[in-house]
This record gives sequence, structure tokens and C-alpha cells, in this order.
Amino acid sequence: MIGNTFTLKQLEALIWVADLGSFRKAAAHLNTTQPNISARIAGIEATLGVTLMLRNAGSVQLTDKGTEIVQAARRVLHEAEGLITVAKRPDLIQDRLRLGVTELVACTWLHSFLLSLKDAYPSVSVELTVDLSRNLDIALTKNAVDLAIQTAPFSSSATGITELGQYPYIWVCGASLTFDEGQQYGIGDLLEAGILTPARDTQASIALNEYADRQGLPKGRIVPSNSLSSCVKMARDGLGVAVLPRALVTAEAGGAPLRQLRVDWTPAPLRFAARYQAGKVARYVEVAAAIAGQISKDYIAREAEAVIL
Repeated sequence: MIGNTFTLKQLEALIWVADLGSFRKAAAHLNTTQPNISARIAGIEATLGVTLMLRNAGSVQLTDKGTEIVQAARRVLHEAEGLITVAKRPDLIQDRLRLGVTELVACTWLHSFLLSLKDAYPSVSVELTVDLSRNLDIALTKNAVDLAIQTAPFSSSATGITELGQYPYIWVCGASLTFDEGQQYGIGDLLEAGILTPARDTQASIALNEYADRQGLPKGRIVPSNSLSSCVKMARDGLGVAVLPRALVTAEAGGAPLRQLRVDWTPAPLRFAARYQAGKVARYVEVAAAIAGQISKDYIAREAEAVIL
């Protein structure tokens, strides 16, 4: 038996320094001081008689042996969390979940998810990032978030993924625009009023521009926005016809009414997923992804019955 040779706090410090590449960042994440983190790492190195990492101008690089030991340390912490799971004491898990979500999630079911997560893990706090899906992809790759709730397509790989369902797009406009709700329109019919779309690099915006190219339509009146909520407000004010996720339109109910239009082309539905690096993150992150899956499923079912106006 190794007895008190290592502590979980030492192994935790080792993992976070390796993942974040910095003693300072690891200390900030673990809510302690940089000297404390240095002492924990030095303690492991002294006990094992090996160099785990090389410090160079503020950066940290694992040695070959350090890489092996970090992998072993992950397994130890994973199994330690398993003991808490068997004992049914999730309140003993004290950590900070770095969560990244898109604006659509933030405007719809994020609050319900956070409440459910708090019920499941009362001692876990959440560090929240709301950003475009492509930026969340980058954050997941750089280990800047533990769990990304985002839309496809994904530019990075993830070893853990929970599907969250699909969210359809609709076309809407404000009451001041003279479109007939009973008539079906083509994209060309909407261009005179202007078309408001999600951000330039999103699935919907790319698909619309490709469709316009195929149809030989001018694209000067297609206006992308990084803010979906602003698109809703601009549509309400008659500044254009907007193509938006239906869930966002119903979530932004209130104020001037919106009318749904019949259009002969609509982008493919948004595919949402909760993504993480399995085997690298804590067990509770996988559970958090499963909670997100259920919350999203319930929201989609309720939203399908919601009224647009």
C-alpha cells in the first residue's frame, strides 16, 4: 500500500497544470496560490524522483515520464470520483465546470439546465461562456472549456458527445412589412426588404448564400449578425425579414408581434450536441451532458406547441 505517498490535491494540481500549461492558470482554476501549486508538483517529483515537467519562460512542457504520470493521475481521480458516486454523495464533488454554450441555448433552456445541474451537484460552480459555435470549438480544442453545448458542423474532434436534438428555422417579419402570411414567397421576393441572418460563418448564413449563388440572386441585401437577439428585435422593427431558429422566436415573445412567413426555401435544422473529452474530464461532466440532453428534449417538446406571436 502506498499510504500517504500522494494526495488527490497533488494529482489534481498536476493535471490542471498539464491541461492549462501554466502554474498561474492552474492556481486560478483551483482557487489557490501559485506557490501552493508549485509545492504540490514539487512534492510529487521529490517522492518519485523524476522530473515531470520543464518550466520555460512562463510555459510548462511535460516530460515523457510526466505525460505517462498525468494519464495515470487522471485514472486515479476518475476512480476516486467513482467512490463518491457509489456512496451517492454528489455533494462531496467540489469543482468548477467551465461551460460553453451558444446564444440560442442561453436564451432558451440554459437556466433550467443550471438549476438541474445544481440539484445534481450542489457544490459544483459554473464558469459560463456564451459564444458562437465555431469559437466554442476552438475553446474545446484548447481545453478552455470542459463542456461545449453547440451546433454542428464541428471543426474539432471530441471523444464524448451527447446529441441534444434539432431546432428548425423559420422566416419571420414585423407587422410593418407588407407580406401576406397566406402567400408563399421565394428568397428573391424577400431581398427588397432585406434578409437578416445569423452570423456569417453559421450553417444557416452559409447555406443561404450558397442558395442565392445557385439561383443567381444578388446578396447585397443579406445581412448577417452575431447577435440572434438583435435579429429578432430588428425583425420586429421592420428592418428586414429574418431567418431564425423557431425556439429563439418563441423565447423572445413580447413586444411588437412577429409574423411567420411561408418561404419556399429554409435552412436545414440546427443540430445541437453537448461535447467534451471523455476520459479527460471528470465523471460529473458526462452526467452534466446527459442532463443537458434531457432538458433539451423536454424543451423541444414544449416549444413545438408554443405560439409564435
